[in-house]
Formats: sequence, structure tokens, C-alpha cells
Amino acid sequence: MLVADRMIAGALMVLSAYFMWHAVELPIGWNGRTGGPGGGSFPFWLSAVMLVCSGLALLRSFAADAKASFFFDMSMLRSVLAIIASLVVTIALIPIVGAYIALPLFLFWYLRIYGGHGWVLTLSITLLTPVVIFFFFEVTLRILLPKGVTEPLFFPLYAMFF
Repeated sequence: MLVADRMIAGALMVLSAYFMWHAVELPIGWNGRTGGPGGGSFPFWLSAVMLVCSGLALLRSFAADAKASFFFDMSMLRSVLAIIASLVVTIALIPIVGAYIALPLFLFWYLRIYGGHGWVLTLSITLLTPVVIFFFFEVTLRILLPKGVTEPLFFPLYAMFF
């Protein structure tokens, strides 16, 4: 299993370096003309974080006991498949109902139904996440996310912020 960990970590490091190499074709610093980050800044820095995390995973695999082995049992495999299925449903819902409905539905399912967390944590994360995402992407970065059938509900917000 450690060999697989090392191979995946190495592949992710190569992929991260490749993404960073392509991201620098666009400006990665602050763009004074538009008042925001350059087009390559998020891909570059996210790839840099992925490179660091993959490197740490690689180092961790060398520090792990060679006799330790980790295998998927059926309960773990069911959990992984449940999460993958829910992410596929979430991605399929985004063009229909929009990101601001699909993502909170996923968070609610993941936190309350799947994870069994309390109502306060579930509702606070489920309700605050779309608000933070809206202000970060749409207001700050001016990147419009898909809204599906909920688009008319955003017209008053567009009038306020744009």
C-alpha cells in the first residue's frame, strides 16, 4: 500500500507542477487594471498548495511503518461510494437548480444525514456557505456561478452589487 501512496503522491506532484507551469502563462499577481487577482493566480496557488500537500504525503509514506498495511473493507467502500454518488448528484443538479441550491443540499446531506452532526452545526454551515461563496466569487472576484432556475432571484442582488 505504501508503494501506491508514493506513486499517487508523485503523480500529483507532477500534475501540480504541470498546472503551475501553465498557470504562469496568465498573470498571477494583483491586476491593478481590473482591481483583482490575475487570471492565473488561483490555478497557480491552488496547484502550489496541492504540490506541498502531495510532497507531505510522500514524506509521510516514507515515515510510515513498512509493515503497516491499509485495506478497504466493505463498510469503508460503501462510504466512499456513497460520497461519490452524492457528489455526482450534486454536480448534475448545478446546471438545473444552480450552485447556490445544489451545494447547500449536498452539505445538508453530508453533515446531517450522512455524518449525523447536530442541527446548529448543520444549519450554520449549510446556510453560511452559499452566502460566503456568493460574496467571494460574484461580488469580490466578479465570477458568476451557475444559478439554473434560481437566476431571477439574484436580479435584486445584481442591482445592489454591480
